[in-house]
Amino acid sequence: MYLLGIDNGSTVIKAGLFDYEGKEIAVFGGRVDSNTPQPGYYERNLDEIWAVNIDVIKGVMAKAGISGEEITAIAITGHGNGIHLIDDHGLPVYPSIEGTDSRAIDYVNQWVADGTFDRVLPKTMQSLWPAQPAAILAWLKDNEPAVLKKARWVLMVKDYIRFKITGEVFAELTDMSATSIFNVRDVSYDEDLLHEFGIGDLLEKLPPIKYSTDICGEVTAEVAALTGLQEKTPVAGGFFDVDAAAIATGITDESKMNVIAGTWCNNQYISNKPVVSKDLFMTSVYAKPGYWLILEGSPTSASNLEWFVAEFLKEEQKIAEAQGTSVYAVCNNEVKSTSPQESNVFFIPFLYGSNAGQKAKASFIGLAGHHKRADVIRAIYEGIVFSHKTHIGKLLKYRETPEIIRIAGGAAQSEVWIQMFADILQVPIEVTAGTELGAMGAAICAGAGAGVFADLDEGVNAMVQVKKRVDPDPSLKDVYEKKYQRYHQAISALESFWE
Repeated sequence: MYLLGIDNGSTVIKAGLFDYEGKEIAVFGGRVDSNTPQPGYYERNLDEIWAVNIDVIKGVMAKAGISGEEITAIAITGHGNGIHLIDDHGLPVYPSIEGTDSRAIDYVNQWVADGTFDRVLPKTMQSLWPAQPAAILAWLKDNEPAVLKKARWVLMVKDYIRFKITGEVFAELTDMSATSIFNVRDVSYDEDLLHEFGIGDLLEKLPPIKYSTDICGEVTAEVAALTGLQEKTPVAGGFFDVDAAAIATGITDESKMNVIAGTWCNNQYISNKPVVSKDLFMTSVYAKPGYWLILEGSPTSASNLEWFVAEFLKEEQKIAEAQGTSVYAVCNNEVKSTSPQESNVFFIPFLYGSNAGQKAKASFIGLAGHHKRADVIRAIYEGIVFSHKTHIGKLLKYRETPEIIRIAGGAAQSEVWIQMFADILQVPIEVTAGTELGAMGAAICAGAGAGVFADLDEGVNAMVQVKKRVDPDPSLKDVYEKKYQRYHQAISALESFWE
């Protein structure tokens, strides 16, 4: 028997099948690209998102050669924030507004300027940003009131997909606690909090809350016919994707830290006490009862490399695919051909956002005629790690340096990049087994929800195995520290230009 985890990312949607020991049986993925009707707007079609979910469910079962009867339980994870609106009949009333959307930036700026942020922080425990439901709902109320009138439910992406599978409407705690429309301190909805954002009348549109491992419905007959799943297969609440990655890398106590190098630069640890600070990105409710997830992040990670590959390595990508390899292997070999001592190009990884002010943009600095493509790619790798180091530095104000960092995301597939993380952070890096840790985290959740495991701890102990440990090279500590300081000097020097 197997557990099915479905990971709804910002672009790629993947389904993974796992046995009870954590072996990855098969993974199958598909894409739903964003539309950008005008600058700062990032939207996707909800029907397309659901259609791709159907495809990946069918695809992973076909790839594994199993039937729906062999799947014990299902859970879904997904990117946080953005907004997904449906009516009384479960039909979309607006395109999904994605987690990179910035149309509501003026609302965030106003709330910071007029003291709203200071007043709500003890309850929300997190920064405000324009892709959060708090800001998007305020924008919709002023700009698309007819949409809100038609909308019955405000959902996160994974909750929308779970609704499509089960026909039951619920929100889930880890996701909702990262939206600023939820009282994280009291672990409840809060009408007074919503009134602070001018959206108090929308409380009735927020679904009932469930915990991650609560069973939130069963596969309907209609979905069974569409996908090959077995009717009445239980579906657990699921996770916010950062929780899924933490669970899949074995973060069940405070000794470790988790780095996710994907679309977002996420860096996190768990604590039995919440941290509330204007200087901290986010505290949310963790999937493991009694713990809080303390997170520092920004959209400054591996998506920057994906952009470079898409724009400048199209031919190399075709060649790599024809040879049965990956264009990212080409990138790794280019980085291996350089050294941190000799390569002196810097990259500021702010293509999709920054951690140095809202107007900061990406830059290459120090390019000269003798530099080669390898120097540019190394600069991208290093710049992304430097961004992670910036966030980790903020987290270390509230805790000791971790014994171990467990890594997830695209960078975890690159040996050279893992070594770079270890050398720049000067902390041992561990990589856990499996290629799709979001789906694995969801599968662990499914197992705990269905009673395969007594709880998430037992699921982690059964399914998570460390496959590799990379220790830092002490001889590179000073080399990278000097480069890291220059990286920040460059960002500071550019501030007036961005303004």
